[in-house]
Amino acid sequence: MRIAYVINSLEGGGAALPVPAVARVLARHGAAVEVLALTRRDGRALSAMQAAGLRVTVREGGERDHPAALAWLDRQVERGGAELIWTSLTRATLLGQLVGARRRLPVVSWQHNAFLKPANRMLLRATQKLTTLWVCDSESVTDLTARRLGVGPERLSTWPLFSADTDAPQAEPWRPGETLRLGSLGRLHPAKGYDVLVAALARVRAEGFTPPAPFHVTLSGEGAARTQLEAALRGAGIENVRLPGYDDEPREFLASLHLYLQPSRAEGLCIAAHEAMQAGLPTIVSAVGELP
Repeated sequence: MRIAYVINSLEGGGAALPVPAVARVLARHGAAVEVLALTRRDGRALSAMQAAGLRVTVREGGERDHPAALAWLDRQVERGGAELIWTSLTRATLLGQLVGARRRLPVVSWQHNAFLKPANRMLLRATQKLTTLWVCDSESVTDLTARRLGVGPERLSTWPLFSADTDAPQAEPWRPGETLRLGSLGRLHPAKGYDVLVAALARVRAEGFTPPAPFHVTLSGEGAARTQLEAALRGAGIENVRLPGYDDEPREFLASLHLYLQPSRAEGLCIAAHEAMQAGLPTIVSAVGELP
């Protein structure tokens, strides 16, 4: 089976980075997979896909030129002789559904985001019947997809998007006298709740609480919320929080910590928290999605 795997972009993060692992499973069952990226963005996920031997075709275009993106996707599906369209995230799903309907191809759509913008939720609910099978990354997202999009159980499947690696580097326990290293891994985006963490640290500072050991916090990731977070840190006089940007070695970063934080407002499976537990870290998380 020839599968066109359509993704929004090659941005590094939870949506694109698992693509090689998913493609390996499909390949083990005899499929030939080509990844079609609607736009490049930061391109950080490309090297992992190429290292996995995936064929990746990237459109030279933006994020809002939907008619041009639809025409490009239709041409690529025809060129590759795809027999099934596999989509991930809203834009890729909506355009993939239209191409699938035009070419009478089945469409399989991932849902691994517990947060949907209201407009996207309305659009996906209106087009949900154009997808043959919805695959969700956790029981919580499966339940959300059924309720939000009106998808019946016969078209829902749950595929947890994490597989433990016994060779993953392990964190060392904190020892008295050490600076306590706390951290989180993810996009600097409101859904990740880092502003909640900053507000909590500001409250600790304002109330004069003295921690039992010196500590610092590293938020490893990049995103549009950086400016607001930096302003909040300056306003609260907090100097022990670092925002180093995107980390190309997330497993090594996690192994350098003593404690992992996930203050998200919305999550599906949350791969980062699973990777933290894989590193042997205790985790403090918000009670959303699959995290409880």
